[in-house]
Amino acid sequence: MICNTHDLNEKVCACTEAFSAKIDGSNGKRAVVLCGGTGCLSSNSAEIRHRFEQLVVERGLSEKVTVNQVGCFGFCSQGPFVKIYPEDTLYRLVKLEDVEEIVDTDLIGGEVVERLLFVDPATKEKIAKQDEINFYKKQRRVALHGCGEINPENIDEALGFGAFRGLERALSMPQQAVIDEVLAAGLRGRGGGGFPTGRKWQFAYNQQNDEKYVVCNGDEGDPGAFMDRSILEGNPLAVIEGMMIAGYAIGAKNGYFYVRAEYPVAVNRLRIAIKQAEALGLLGDRILGTDFSFRVHIRLGAGAFVCGEETALLNSIEGQRGMPRPRPPFPAVKGLWQKPTIVNNVETLACVPYILREGAAKFAEVGTERSKGTKVFALGGKINNVGLVEIPMGTTLRELIYDIGGGIPNGKKFKAIQTGGPSGGCLTAEYLDEPIDFDNLVAKGSMMGSGGAIVMDEDNCMVDVAKFYMEFICDESCGKCTPCRIGTKRMLEILTRITEGKGTMQDLDELDELAKTVKANSLCALGQTSANPVVSTLTHFRDEYLAHIQDKTCPAHVCKKLMQYSIEKDKCFGCGLCARTCPVGAIVRTDYVAPGKKLAAMEIDAGKCIKCGACMASCKFKAIDKK
Repeated sequence: MICNTHDLNEKVCACTEAFSAKIDGSNGKRAVVLCGGTGCLSSNSAEIRHRFEQLVVERGLSEKVTVNQVGCFGFCSQGPFVKIYPEDTLYRLVKLEDVEEIVDTDLIGGEVVERLLFVDPATKEKIAKQDEINFYKKQRRVALHGCGEINPENIDEALGFGAFRGLERALSMPQQAVIDEVLAAGLRGRGGGGFPTGRKWQFAYNQQNDEKYVVCNGDEGDPGAFMDRSILEGNPLAVIEGMMIAGYAIGAKNGYFYVRAEYPVAVNRLRIAIKQAEALGLLGDRILGTDFSFRVHIRLGAGAFVCGEETALLNSIEGQRGMPRPRPPFPAVKGLWQKPTIVNNVETLACVPYILREGAAKFAEVGTERSKGTKVFALGGKINNVGLVEIPMGTTLRELIYDIGGGIPNGKKFKAIQTGGPSGGCLTAEYLDEPIDFDNLVAKGSMMGSGGAIVMDEDNCMVDVAKFYMEFICDESCGKCTPCRIGTKRMLEILTRITEGKGTMQDLDELDELAKTVKANSLCALGQTSANPVVSTLTHFRDEYLAHIQDKTCPAHVCKKLMQYSIEKDKCFGCGLCARTCPVGAIVRTDYVAPGKKLAAMEIDAGKCIKCGACMASCKFKAIDKK
């Protein structure tokens, strides 16, 4: 039981020594660690770990090798990962059948399994060390501190990696001094709006009330976003510590995690972390011998996107329907159960221990003038290196997409990147050299959002992209206010008409007018920003809208109602594979035999064709075209 700072220091020293020994091998053992993030777990990481444990016993290595899991390595498209300490050898794309070779060749034979090393796509060089891979070189881990390095289910490893040192310092300071430290760091909310975190804390601190609350918003709902999930899976104690520091700063005794139920791994590890912290006396009454007491509770969300909006989230915790509240009053004045409440998202709270542990100046030395620190992005879409990245604010889009992301697959041309999810907008190639920060993205017609970054190439139809996000918004709208409930529905109807070749030029004017109305009159920020994807695509890709309306064509060949498949008869060998693949019998044989061919060519009945593309995928002679 850790009762005071002396006990904490003794425990930390022991844990730090044990953790260092695991990494440098000074304990005489080699350590095998496997990625335990959701992505790798879905690719059999848990089974691979169990096979390692089995073989370590069978080969008599139990006294020489340890096996455990860590959080997300970030480089999701190359997982599952296995790292061997103390050599720091990183194996990627590991399969169950590779385990025996790693054990026999590396753990026993002392030789690297070359075929499982990362291969640089440009130089074709095999790279054995994680830090030497381009994907990691420009990253800096603050919010992701410990992820991919510590076992998230072992509090001793977290303590050995700096956990609760920020809280220890905070408890030695006056409450206002803690708030001032966060203000000096320039930390802004990582959940979307970028509101200064210290100012929000100050508002709550200034309220005179015996009961206050800290709420962690883990209701990550943006399509393609998985930043908060990975942090909770990789180092839940960092977020708990950040919540505790916030609680001490404003005078709260209780904190609530609101996490969507679709994150079972994150929720389970969060529960384990809370239980372990309570067992050590780091959660509960009179923490570290002070008068500060704090308890943490978990509430599961049902997956409603609108509950990512802080007032709707508070309603949901209270057992009410997840609908936004009018503001003011703001939650810092009247929040959970009408008590002063601060709501910070997972990434924001994960940054707080770093600020208190390392100091505000250390945090603020990274970033731009108005956007300090780092930002975590879930990089996905048409990008070679799909994964989780944490970069300094001010990094350019070009660095994110090409240096870290590895560029666009198959030599395709970059078209746009959607940041901010359904609330954001598309940024085109002309903005590739723009620095990424809160204000700059807004000025360019997008926003930071929670950190989703979806890359699109020449094969993406931007009208279809706008339609996708509007479908999402319509499904997720709570329906409380008329502009969002009806306005977004009308916008979706217009976008649907355009993608079906039924649009008119008047539709573009109506889209623009509806976007302004929804933005100006919706109750919450989700409704107010819902038209951003439409506005940005209209601005940057108006030619695609015109092609759909005037020419009745989809330049990217995505919109099915505007596509037509045909067979070039002179290329067709008449094998009939396309006809056998077609699910609706739309392909028939003609009487025409092309020069040099033996069988009559095939033909597609446009009236029957459902434009599924199965014929094109099956043709070995590239005789099928779509327009």
